[in-house]
Amino acid sequence: MKIFHFHLMPYADVNLDAIRKAGTAWVTLSNSEYDPQKGAELYNQYLDQMEFADSLGFEGQIVNEHHQTAYGMMPIPGVMAGALARRIKGKLAVLGRALPLVNNPMTIAEEFAMLDNITRGRFIAGFVRGIGAEYHSFGVNPAESLPRFLEAHDLIIRAWTEPGPFAHEGKFYNFKYVNPWPTPYQKPHPPIFCPSSGSLDTIRWVAQKRYTYCQTLAPFEMVAKTFDLFREEADKAGYESSPDQLAWSNAIFVRETDEKALRDVRPHLEAYMNEFLTRDPAMMMPPGYSSPASIKRVRAMRGYRTMRQTAEEILDKGIIIVGSPNTVREKLAAAQDRAKFNISLTKTQFGTMPHALVRENQIAIAEEILPYFRDRAPAPAKLAAE
Repeated sequence: MKIFHFHLMPYADVNLDAIRKAGTAWVTLSNSEYDPQKGAELYNQYLDQMEFADSLGFEGQIVNEHHQTAYGMMPIPGVMAGALARRIKGKLAVLGRALPLVNNPMTIAEEFAMLDNITRGRFIAGFVRGIGAEYHSFGVNPAESLPRFLEAHDLIIRAWTEPGPFAHEGKFYNFKYVNPWPTPYQKPHPPIFCPSSGSLDTIRWVAQKRYTYCQTLAPFEMVAKTFDLFREEADKAGYESSPDQLAWSNAIFVRETDEKALRDVRPHLEAYMNEFLTRDPAMMMPPGYSSPASIKRVRAMRGYRTMRQTAEEILDKGIIIVGSPNTVREKLAAAQDRAKFNISLTKTQFGTMPHALVRENQIAIAEEILPYFRDRAPAPAKLAAE
């Protein structure tokens, strides 16, 4: 299994009472709650954590994009990726840029091509539509989300693979000259990963494109069913999907014993799930953003967020893996065999977790978890069932 190190870069010093009062950590939580001096310290700690994770042997480092939220301080993930590109030796992924939110997709084509060149082909490109709340942040019509995404994607791929200059005349984007310098280091282009909350439209499209599908945070049984659905869509598209096309976004926390792990992680895990993930449902699924079938499925996957949860309840749902080295190895191996994925997008920091505790967690994962999974593949279906 390939275990990547995924960082959300939350504003860990946020006033949790302010989130509770606002009812959300997204869009409408006032930025008067942000202290630039604390933010500067966090940014540098987070970059240190990612460079340290690289030195410990994680497959690669992952950043992502969110806007106007304490949940993740990376509105421009390319800034963080650029800071890491020459400092790390493993792979580097931006999962991902929200294509429909930009007025010029060519800026993403150029940004990603630069990162692919700087890393000499260690870059992974992530394309997303962006969550519903971010359409409120940008004032973009959510009903245009899917067609804007598809047109932007097609333009970027064409810009990476077809010699320019050429013209593009579309519904949302028009260019007389498409002729990006540089072009990608990897040919025909970097690997493409597509994170999603479980939208049927996205699952089907990613399978048809033969890209890698990344399932975001959800109860594990829903993750497993989503991966089953991806394999069905791949079959319909005429091929058998690979475990390397499936990535599970999770969080892992390791201590000497299960009891110590639960005690140490509790406040940070509960803050992460109950405060940082608090969102206005109306903003998350604005009218026109998704098809009725996709809305129904995503709401079912997010049902666990409708009330406050204890750490025990969160762990029972298999959303996050916490425990001793043996417990974590057993749970991650069982998950891999059940859902047949070969990529883990693992967060070692979440919520309010402080820097020192994160480093201890990273070392424990590197020493106790990474070696066990380095050459491990999902068990065959029959063996896993037994």
